[in-house]
Amino acid sequence: MPEKVAEILAFCRENHIKLIDFKTVDLQGRWRHITIPAERFCEDTLRCGIGFDGSNFGYASVEKSDMVFVPDPDSAQLDPFTALPTLSMTGDVLVIEEPENHRFGQYARSVAQRAEEYMRETGIADQAIVGPEFEFYVFDSASFMSRPNMGCFRLDTGEADWNTGLPDGKGYQVAHHDGYHAALPQDVTYDLRNDICLKMDDWGVKVKYHHHEVGGPGQLEVEVEPENLTEMADKTMITKYIIKNAAAKAGKTATLMPKPIHGEAGSGMHVHIWLRKDGKPLFYDPNGYSSLSDTALYFIGGLLKHAASLCAITNPSTNSFKRLVPGFEAPVTIGYATANRSSIIRIPAYAKTPDQKRFELRNPDATCNPYYAFAAILMAGLDGIQNKIDPHANGWGPYDFNLFNLSEEDKKRIQGLPKSLDEALDALEQDHGYLTAGGVFPEELIQNWLKLKRAEAEEISRIPTPAEFQRYYTM
Repeated sequence: MPEKVAEILAFCRENHIKLIDFKTVDLQGRWRHITIPAERFCEDTLRCGIGFDGSNFGYASVEKSDMVFVPDPDSAQLDPFTALPTLSMTGDVLVIEEPENHRFGQYARSVAQRAEEYMRETGIADQAIVGPEFEFYVFDSASFMSRPNMGCFRLDTGEADWNTGLPDGKGYQVAHHDGYHAALPQDVTYDLRNDICLKMDDWGVKVKYHHHEVGGPGQLEVEVEPENLTEMADKTMITKYIIKNAAAKAGKTATLMPKPIHGEAGSGMHVHIWLRKDGKPLFYDPNGYSSLSDTALYFIGGLLKHAASLCAITNPSTNSFKRLVPGFEAPVTIGYATANRSSIIRIPAYAKTPDQKRFELRNPDATCNPYYAFAAILMAGLDGIQNKIDPHANGWGPYDFNLFNLSEEDKKRIQGLPKSLDEALDALEQDHGYLTAGGVFPEELIQNWLKLKRAEAEEISRIPTPAEFQRYYTM
């Protein structure tokens, strides 16, 4: 520990760092932070942590809310968005108890860490690797309000096709639903994406590629190199922070909400998944369906069995279910297939080698708390492996055809995802034993999450919308 402290302080002196910023994660999945002068950083900071009130983060009841944040010095990186040189760290949350503080089981990072520990205890694998794709929109402006006498939102970007008729237009707008891999000069956010990706790389988040996405009014994607589960949850928080702050610094605004624009493509956070043991991949079998091993298929079976309840964690907003509708490349049915973007589980056809062989879960979105989401995905998959849940035998595919073009009869036959947050929460209430296995998700956390999200869904359901005024005002 003294060596770590000495390294941090030496780095601060060499880089003229005046402040150290500690970032914690609240229940919903937002970063909160507290800052100290760099010279106050010492062994006690790492040993005893910094006290805070956990009830304000949504985690604990008021009568037992005193907690401490203990920074992880290995997470230290320069924050590129502060006026004064500032070192940023994430870390863990402990409950204050005698004789010794202990890890707070509900804290998001604790759940992810415990999921990885449980995986190793089962003997199934020693590495869970995830690789998310980040889709988001960048606008020139965004304004919104919800008041008793007024409710509205307004989004705008110069590249949207609704601006083609402006007298001072340049004529390079992106057509509706035609933004996929759009090139310059239509791709007006190219330089911004370069800046985002370089800042991600500086912070240790390795980027595979970036491009314009389908949504014409500024939908973008950045895909990153995969990492171990908890580390990738950390890097998901970093990525969201960089996307939003880089856009703001460029005079624009970015959102990762799933469906900001009616009639345009929604933004998901597809999650690619691998398991390894002793350095060897567990998902490859040249004789299996799409070269997947039984272990991989059972993992898929677990995901599909628990898909509805998983949505309460991987798609935890009312807006999530405005994306999960037919016709916009978002999955709506519970099934698996190769190279089929209409199924909830897609097996990339181009991933042919043992190390590359994987599948992706396509329904999650970035309104999730990534620590909970990645942990829940792993727990569902482990449950599938432990109970040998065969996706084919259970009638979940493989669906090697377009699930968006089903007949009405087929739609009744094939199980669909929840159509609302309320439906997903009902599923989670009935089906969460796979999450609490091994003490990964504490029961108190599940109940706290259900209470929070039910209240959120109920509140939003009571608010009149502009679309309702348009449809019903003259009735």
